[in-house]
Amino acid sequence: MHWRIGEAMCVKYSKSNRRHKGLSIIEVAMASALLIVAMVPILKNLTRAQQLSNEMERKTYGLVLAQNKLDEIKARSIYNFGSSGSFTANNVVLGSSYLCNIADVAVGVSTDLKQITVSVGHDENSNGTLSSDEVEVTLATYIARRW
Repeated sequence: MHWRIGEAMCVKYSKSNRRHKGLSIIEVAMASALLIVAMVPILKNLTRAQQLSNEMERKTYGLVLAQNKLDEIKARSIYNFGSSGSFTANNVVLGSSYLCNIADVAVGVSTDLKQITVSVGHDENSNGTLSSDEVEVTLATYIARRW
């Protein structure tokens, strides 16, 4: 401790009484380290959220394509239920590297009722065929002979 002698009184002061003008390098380093440690999980979760968003967008688009294909088959079935034989088709190109497989199965002994299954997926390996691990959406419905 030091004593400072003023005009009429003595004032005691120490290093702790002095005002700090800024941060020390250690304080800055610790704050930076804490910030980095906090940001790593946040950035990791943002990356995962983006991946899930892309996956959901792809599945939603596949669902729209599958529904459109089912609607097309239903419309064709009004006039071509028995004459065309079967709606079965494999690796139908739907655009933007999406492919579709269509299965047509007669239900019961009558040929007046069919189960139509449409599977849509993104052709990940670009080989022009839709494999079972590439299928993202599968929709099924029944159609019946109208008259």
